Amino acid sequence: MFELGNLLLLSLLLILSFALILYISKSSSLRTTWANDHPKSYPIIGHLFAALEQKDRFQWLTKLLIDFPTSTFIFHRPFGVKSIQTADPAVVEHILKTRFQIYQKGPFQKSVLRDLLGDGIFNADGETWKFQRQVASYEFNTKSLRKFVEDVVEHELSNRLLPMLSEAAKNGTILDLQNILRRFAFDNICKIGFGYDPEYLSPSLPEAKFAAAFEEAVTISTSRFQALFPVLWKITRFLNIGSEKRLKQAVVEIRGFANSLVRKKKQEMMRNTSDMSSKKPETEDLLSRFLKSGYSDEKFVTDIVISFILAGRDTTSAALTWFFWLLNKNESVEEEIVNEIKQLSKQKKDHSSVFEEVKDMVYIHAALCESMRLYPPVAVDLKEAVMDDMLPGEIPITKGTRVSYHPYAMGRLEKLWGANWADYKPERWLEVERFEGNNVRRRFVPRDPYLYPVFQAGPRICLGKEMAFLQMKRVVAGVLERFRVIPVVGEGFEPVYVPQLTAKMQGGLPVRIQERI
Repeated sequence: MFELGNLLLLSLLLILSFALILYISKSSSLRTTWANDHPKSYPIIGHLFAALEQKDRFQWLTKLLIDFPTSTFIFHRPFGVKSIQTADPAVVEHILKTRFQIYQKGPFQKSVLRDLLGDGIFNADGETWKFQRQVASYEFNTKSLRKFVEDVVEHELSNRLLPMLSEAAKNGTILDLQNILRRFAFDNICKIGFGYDPEYLSPSLPEAKFAAAFEEAVTISTSRFQALFPVLWKITRFLNIGSEKRLKQAVVEIRGFANSLVRKKKQEMMRNTSDMSSKKPETEDLLSRFLKSGYSDEKFVTDIVISFILAGRDTTSAALTWFFWLLNKNESVEEEIVNEIKQLSKQKKDHSSVFEEVKDMVYIHAALCESMRLYPPVAVDLKEAVMDDMLPGEIPITKGTRVSYHPYAMGRLEKLWGANWADYKPERWLEVERFEGNNVRRRFVPRDPYLYPVFQAGPRICLGKEMAFLQMKRVVAGVLERFRVIPVVGEGFEPVYVPQLTAKMQGGLPVRIQERI
């Protein structure tokens, strides 16, 4: 009771201090929060005034990073807390590769995400992270990727997604494409990762408690990151009220679902001990591998399941949603994609596999990279220094300083992408090469991963990068070969990019489906 009283007193003092600050800001010369086109920082409160003026703090930070010559901004939070915001590839390489051991998830991020992700791979450092990455790496070898595309994705595409789109085209039904793609990706990650088919993408489109709870938990967890006074959400959590109460309820639902997958898999393995022990690693699902690795702690394995659901469900669906939006505004790109699909279809040999065909989709690959440049599935990534350091540009870092790099802002820097950075041009990823006389073909040319850190880079580069591309390319080819996807929006409408743990399109993307003639 004494601790509760202290917390309430601290909360009251913070609120009174905040009210005093606002009063001063309206009644004195401190109203000027900008100096030389830069936000002004004050003692104790830092950039609080400038931040409070912003309706969209994310877009404000993006503009600052674009406008600053160094593409790096030191954001001073109240009470002396300093965080570095950067879109400089040199700084990105420094924290993700050169000084990788120094820049970790850190205590702040772990505390923010612990309720949702626990000790899962996306919220872990050190040996816990290394173990999960090593076990998970089997999921992304060539044999597993081939199985994923030819069995899982192809089945979900042919038997669920395409029939649903065909029915919508026939009936003139308006679909929320973002919702449909999330369902598609959720089925895929559950099947390949856990050996379980939730059948979430079905004609009836059933509402799942898990999906609603996951959305709520991600939204509230993101708001924790954005809080100017983190102590307030911690107090709210302690008192179990407001958004923190809803987060707790959502996490109970999420963990219940994930834990049921773990228990079912354990029971399956016990029933089939001899069969499971004889399986080769590449034929097992991700969950089986973790359970066979010696970790019997259900909470830890449940953490792992939740992390992979977050990665597998939200990232590819977000990328594809923005891709189809951009495609509608760039008809020439859609024509090039359809031409590539037709050309590959003509060249297809009887013995060629879906896996090989998808790998040859060079233009589609470039178009996806270009859409993720403008609308990356993860807008910002955060690291925390575990010891003192010096960033490129002679920026001193003390232990505990948070450093965030912004793939979203980096995709909008003229000095990185040229004066036409705002144009959707897959061609910027391609080179034309000649072979066998006068014949020509296009070759994909990847960019420096520290200039384009959409999949992170360095030791923590995304394990599922190739799997994500294979899935997205097969979906794009399968859908556009038969249909046109037409957004149902008003003239001049521009969707809002929402930068949560994984980005999304605000309100979804309503579309009509039209059969190609």
